[in-house]
Amino acid sequence: MAKKKPTLDFSNDDIRFKLKEQEMKVLSLNQESMNVEVIIMEDAKNNGIKKRVSKMAFAHLPKEIKKLLRPL
Repeated sequence: MAKKKPTLDFSNDDIRFKLKEQEMKVLSLNQESMNVEVIIMEDAKNNGIKKRVSKMAFAHLPKEIKKLLRPL
């Protein structure tokens, strides 16, 4: 039986959402710690230039994004 990967990679998918007036793109999900790695983008005025890479809890994601990731 195949072993479950602890990290799911979503960097090739275009999963974006807005949170606190910042646009974020999902990069990966660590299933052990349930942390999501995201890129926080600048405003649309700056053509979506990468600002920084950060980690956040899966629970803090919007429901629509949680449904797309389906970690369980």
